[in-house]
Amino acid sequence: MERVLGAALGAPRVATLRKLLDPVLVTYFAAPNSYTGEDVVEISCHGAPVILRHIVEQCVGAGARLANPGEFTLRAMVHGRLDLPQAEAVRDLINATTLYQARVAARQVEGSVAQIVRPVKEQLLELIALLEAGIDFAEDDISVAPDAEILRRLEPIARETDRLARSFDYGRLVHSGVTLAIVGRPNVGKSSLFNRLLDQDRAIVTEIPGTTRDLVAETASLGGVPVRFVDTAGIREGQDQVEVLGIERTLQAMADADLTMVVVDGSVGLTAEDQQILARAEAQGRHLIVVNKADLPLAVDLAGIRVSAKTGEGIESLREAVLTAIGHAAAGEHEFAFITSLRQAELFRATAEALVHVREAVASKIPHEMLLLDLYEALWPLDAVTGATTADDILNRIFSTFCIGK
Repeated sequence: MERVLGAALGAPRVATLRKLLDPVLVTYFAAPNSYTGEDVVEISCHGAPVILRHIVEQCVGAGARLANPGEFTLRAMVHGRLDLPQAEAVRDLINATTLYQARVAARQVEGSVAQIVRPVKEQLLELIALLEAGIDFAEDDISVAPDAEILRRLEPIARETDRLARSFDYGRLVHSGVTLAIVGRPNVGKSSLFNRLLDQDRAIVTEIPGTTRDLVAETASLGGVPVRFVDTAGIREGQDQVEVLGIERTLQAMADADLTMVVVDGSVGLTAEDQQILARAEAQGRHLIVVNKADLPLAVDLAGIRVSAKTGEGIESLREAVLTAIGHAAAGEHEFAFITSLRQAELFRATAEALVHVREAVASKIPHEMLLLDLYEALWPLDAVTGATTADDILNRIFSTFCIGK
């Protein structure tokens, strides 16, 4: 690097002015006080592509090489600067498309996942130590834990690991976004509602039934969650082959969506087509009923969110209803106490399943030596999140907790 700069790097963590075609700021970070835990030099320059390319070429010419994808974060993890959940969060932070996604990822980069898991793991280790002590140090009058005590200690561990595993249902939506299909028969105002939710004229709107023949999709942020709104063809008996194909795609969009928004025309009574669509949506699962054309006299007796795509009435209430339906509103003050990684979700599910086996073993009066096998089975997935537990960790906990050897 000094060959490139033509001068010494200077003191660590002190920015110095140098010239590489253009003035740049150079900061030297000495190991281990850097992002990767190694000696690192950061060059800050103007963002013109020609300047960036020139600096990179100079560095490569002096013997450097281009980093592989994710290499700096991998080096940081290898040198203990980050754990695996933090490394996963760095990727999520880079890929974030909304401010809320970025906030969640930033908290996880700071170690929020480990902070949530650590107390659970501590409780599990205490229970393991209790049983190990009762088995290995019986001659020192360490009492064997009764079943009621084991179950009492087990209950909060099982409750929290199960909650963490289930929190991925919402975390997946935050991480990957939500697909919302807007469906209904022709001319109920689906495209107008689609445009109103996006705050832009994205779909063509006419008085002619069946204008939308294909899926029209656009992604927007709703409460910080990326929502992919899909405007679909009106569902009715197809008038031509093109419309029939569009309706088939609508039905597929309903099946694929995380949430279906069924739109009905509130100014007319429910038709047989409306009822068929509502029945299909209810059978498929999570859905919202939207009664459009609230600016006209109400002619339908149906529980739903009243809106007017024409005037904008009720649109904010509809947005809030969507967030509630996907679980965003329930996040509340614990908005970061969830996981966004499928890998982590599977690990917590494995722990929760092992703890079920522990409960069954206690109920069956299985010896504690066998009970410990299931407890260690529950511990290993947590180790994959927070770092491995060693035999010394268990022994230190035993000797620090019980008066053994006095």
